[in-house]
Amino acid sequence: MSHDSTAAPDAAARKLSGRRRKEIVAVLLFSGGPIFESSIPLSVFGIDRQDAGVPRYRLLVCAGEEGPLRTTGGLELTAPHGLEAISRAGTVVVPAWRSITSPPPEEALDALRRAHEDGARIVGLCTGAFVLAAAGLLDGRPATTHWMYAPTLAKRYPSVHVDPRELFVDDGDVLTSAGTAAGIDLCLHIVRTDHGNEAAGALARRLVVPPRRSGGQERYLDRSLPEEIGADPLAEVVAWALEHLHEQFDVETLAARAYMSRRTFDRRFRSLTGSAPLQWLITQRVLQAQRLLETSDYSVDEVAGRCGFRSPVALRGHFRRQLGSSPAAYRAAYRARRPQAERSVDPESVTGPVGPPASVHQEHPGPVPMQTRRTAAALGASALAPDALRERPELYVAGRAGLPGQRSAP
Repeated sequence: MSHDSTAAPDAAARKLSGRRRKEIVAVLLFSGGPIFESSIPLSVFGIDRQDAGVPRYRLLVCAGEEGPLRTTGGLELTAPHGLEAISRAGTVVVPAWRSITSPPPEEALDALRRAHEDGARIVGLCTGAFVLAAAGLLDGRPATTHWMYAPTLAKRYPSVHVDPRELFVDDGDVLTSAGTAAGIDLCLHIVRTDHGNEAAGALARRLVVPPRRSGGQERYLDRSLPEEIGADPLAEVVAWALEHLHEQFDVETLAARAYMSRRTFDRRFRSLTGSAPLQWLITQRVLQAQRLLETSDYSVDEVAGRCGFRSPVALRGHFRRQLGSSPAAYRAAYRARRPQAERSVDPESVTGPVGPPASVHQEHPGPVPMQTRRTAAALGASALAPDALRERPELYVAGRAGLPGQRSAP
């Protein structure tokens, strides 16, 4: 899913300046940006596909700093425009930033601020969200980025409401997306917003991608905590929680173990991880359920009890919300994709107080070491879904109904 948000009143009332044109899209490139992410808006907005029913945009590729711009594989790019061209664009896209630890050029940030003040729509794909945040355009707003960088974005810019679960967030005049493929999702959403479902569907068919994807980043997230949490007192609380997922406890219990009030604990936890503690805890229980469903023969009722859920109904509800599937269907799909020999795992190795599941890329997941448990899943993450749960190929065919919409402004 993606974020449905009502733009702030001043953003909703802001009109596009007369010198800017809605059909003009400026893409702001920097040296060191990855070529794949950078190419997404160039392909979506820079190729004439009117023969396929896709309205045409006018693309301005702008250098955010002095060139030549170096990208993946040592390639050098020369952008045909500089920052001055942004003054004509109704949409400005920052597809990536080279380093989440270094500040973007102030001249580029000023250009983004001016464009926003003129009513332009500002878009940050993947790590491009860090550029928007540095410009102050995400203050007080919901936003997302690649799950791996979400904790850093939340910690560095505490006034930004970072949601690492979303594929993209549309907050009216400022939009952000998760990594790589989610940039395509957001660009399709922009086309859909500007020209309707038919145009976006036609473009999706040309790109051979789903017109809409269900779910969010949960199924793709890693289970690692950000490095910054390692020395924080909350790390011990997180480790204890992962050791005791088979027990029934709540966030109040975790706050008490941290010797904090619930309000202080919630604030500290979110600032470190980018996730609310209740959502994190529920997701860890779902992760544990996934592991047991993949590697044991316990019934769904038994899995629920071993993951700390108060009832099988609670497990089924949370499991479906996070993965879009029932526990039974998840187990069946997972096992259908794996040879019988790979399913021969001792159930005792996955019982009791274990941490988050091993990666589905591991051939024989076993008990999770203490160090893994102590550095596990702070982002409210979910394991990778099996191939059988991925997008259905029929969605690429013209005339098929799309999946439920992403979280976006009405």
